[in-house]
Parts: sequence; C-alpha cells; structure tokens
Amino acid sequence: MFVTAILTIALGVEREWHGHPAGIKTLGLVGVGACLFSGLGLEIFKTTTDPTRIAAQVVTGVGFLGAGAILRQGNEVHGLTTAASIWVAAAVGMAVGFGFYAPAISTVVLVLVMLTLLRPIEGRLFHRRKARELKAQEDEAILKNPTP
Repeated sequence: MFVTAILTIALGVEREWHGHPAGIKTLGLVGVGACLFSGLGLEIFKTTTDPTRIAAQVVTGVGFLGAGAILRQGNEVHGLTTAASIWVAAAVGMAVGFGFYAPAISTVVLVLVMLTLLRPIEGRLFHRRKARELKAQEDEAILKNPTP
C-alpha cells in the first residue's frame, strides 16, 4: 500500500499543482483503497476469488467519484481529466494490490508525461478554439448584462 500511496500521490501532486479539485489526498485515498480491496480480496479468499469481480466493483465505485468531479456549465464540460485521473489512480491501486508493480509504475510515469507535456502542446495547437470560447463567454456576459 505504501507503493500505491507514493504513485497515486505523485498523480495528485500534478493535479494539485494546476489547481484541480481532486489532488493529493483524493487520488492517494482512491489508490490506497483500491489496493486494499484488491489485496484483501486475494488474501482472504485465496484461489476461490475471481480478481475480475474485485476489479469490477472497484471500478463501479470509482465511477461514482469520477461522475461527481464532472461539471457542466452551459456548453462547456469541466472535470473530465480530473475524473480520468481518479479512474487511473484506482487502476494503479488495483495493479499494485494484484502484484503488478511494473505496470503500475509505468502507468504513472506515462500519465504524468501526458498531463504535463500535452498541456503546452494543446495550448499551441488549439489556441484558436480557446479564443473562440473566450469570445463566446464575453458575448454571453454582454447579453445577460446589457449596458444602457
């Protein structure tokens, strides 16, 4: 569980650094909880438990957390990346709980690279879309509060 905590807290640091709601504590708790469910399920029931059933229940529970992180404001949807981060934290916790350390570590590295390196690329490639969104927001604000 210590390995899971380190890995998922690393994911949480990135989210916290950029000011997103699910940060260090949330992702750490999700990962450690998923790890505990996975490890206990295998340890208590030994070979009589199907690990995919444990995983399915963890994924279902995490789906509710992720859904709570997604907000819709007008035409925009916020929180999808945060919800995906919660989902990945649970997957990392399950991987460690089932004993797959290398895939868990490589997943965290890959996700951190994606979250940090894709942000500037997104800004450069899709800057026109952002400008259109800002213009639409300004127009909407003017329509709501017209000046006499």
